[in-house]
Amino acid sequence: MRIRSAAPAILAAAALAAPLLAASPATAASHQGGLHLGYIQFDSPGRDSRSNSSLNAEWVNIHNNSGSAVQLKGYKLKDNTGYTYTFGSYKIGAGKTVKVRTGKGTNASGVRYWGRGSYVWNNTSDKARLIKPSGSLKDSCSWTNSDPGYKSCH
Repeated sequence: MRIRSAAPAILAAAALAAPLLAASPATAASHQGGLHLGYIQFDSPGRDSRSNSSLNAEWVNIHNNSGSAVQLKGYKLKDNTGYTYTFGSYKIGAGKTVKVRTGKGTNASGVRYWGRGSYVWNNTSDKARLIKPSGSLKDSCSWTNSDPGYKSCH
């Protein structure tokens, strides 16, 4: 009899604890949930020659960690100076990454080109911002000269 009467209490305790246990991974993942800045190569390797290949060695990854595709049209990538890249129609798939390169090139799946003839990201300190079409901040990532030329934002 005691075993049977203890079972509902154990089940009730488990039912109460389950949401708390489930919330822990979700809370930990919420920082990376959805669309976010991933890895940034803010200092193009080698000498800053302003050649197109050097400009394209400076880039930002945007990752979609959600379970569905996201249309990026109208999203902006911005630095502290105000240099702004605005996405045209581009859908990033679930679990996919798009790389935005500073220089010129042909846009393709997984890569977009800013089309600039000069560098965007300051090597000593700067902040990348991903801004929603509504104008609100979606994510940001900053660095200083103590970082080695790149930054893993998440």
